[in-house]
Amino acid sequence: MSGPHDLFARYTFGHPERAAAELRAVLPAHVVSEVDWASLRREPGSVVDPELRETESDLLFTARLRTGHPLLLYVLLEHQSSVDRWMALRMLRYVVRQLERWRQEHPKSESLPLIIPLVMYHGPEGAWTAPRRVEDLFELPGEESERWRALVPRFEYLLDDLTAEREEALSTRSGPPLVRLAWLVLRYGRTGELARRLPDWVALLAQVQAGPEGAEHLVVVIRYLLWVGDKAVREAAGRVLHSVLDEQRAEDLMRSYAEELIEQGLQQGLAKGREEGQQQGLTRGRAEDVLRILAARGVHADEAARQRILTCTDVATLDRWFERSLNATTLAEVLDDLAQ
Repeated sequence: MSGPHDLFARYTFGHPERAAAELRAVLPAHVVSEVDWASLRREPGSVVDPELRETESDLLFTARLRTGHPLLLYVLLEHQSSVDRWMALRMLRYVVRQLERWRQEHPKSESLPLIIPLVMYHGPEGAWTAPRRVEDLFELPGEESERWRALVPRFEYLLDDLTAEREEALSTRSGPPLVRLAWLVLRYGRTGELARRLPDWVALLAQVQAGPEGAEHLVVVIRYLLWVGDKAVREAAGRVLHSVLDEQRAEDLMRSYAEELIEQGLQQGLAKGREEGQQQGLTRGRAEDVLRILAARGVHADEAARQRILTCTDVATLDRWFERSLNATTLAEVLDDLAQ
């Protein structure tokens, strides 16, 4: 199952117009000027290794240069918790896979298309420090290392390290409002600063909302914030949402998110049921749903209440708490024996 970072990044940058904003921000100026951006198209498929799907998401785009030559743009969206020293080798492997696929689809071609690899990084542990060139991964013998360097593979990927960018730089990049907001959210999403910075982005959120697909885009952003953020982020997101939408629409959006948790909780419960017993998995998933909805609504549950909810094994009781949590403003409105 794809994680929230993967889903949010692919939704935002999977659209050619929004991907073009990212590519224009990172590609060398001479490449930007030579690409026919109207020809940019997203291609299906992924070459990321299955075991890395939770930490990476990849997108492939095709375009043409103004000369008519084909161009492939391979974008890896990196959101793992630590910098991977071997990224250059992995990217080389992914690029070779793309080229092999291209050869199968164009068996009569006597040459390969240009392919530009780009890594976008937004991990929580500081700037990207891994080598960007494959040749830097080799241990070269002797003092005349440059002579040996000429014998090893040469490959380099481009890097958009969001963690190294300041808020002002990201917010003034050229691109649609959703893309500029996504850069900021990904940049600060796991730094502990997100709750403090969210109020400064109200104007940008309003621009997202005002767009042709604004309602859908806003739902995606808020869902991501509520899913990955702590209590402070969820509270800040709620306040920001009420400043962008009228109260009824804001409440409807929060309710929509709560309803979505029903299906997610069932899926989590089924997964746990396969490992621990179906009944235990389902009740645990529903208990976690109750806590998530309470947190999204800003209702504090102390440790005693959390343990009571998480250790409850009666499905009917959990269902009752779940239904009450959708509209609750206090914990007493959910749990039966608390004083009002």
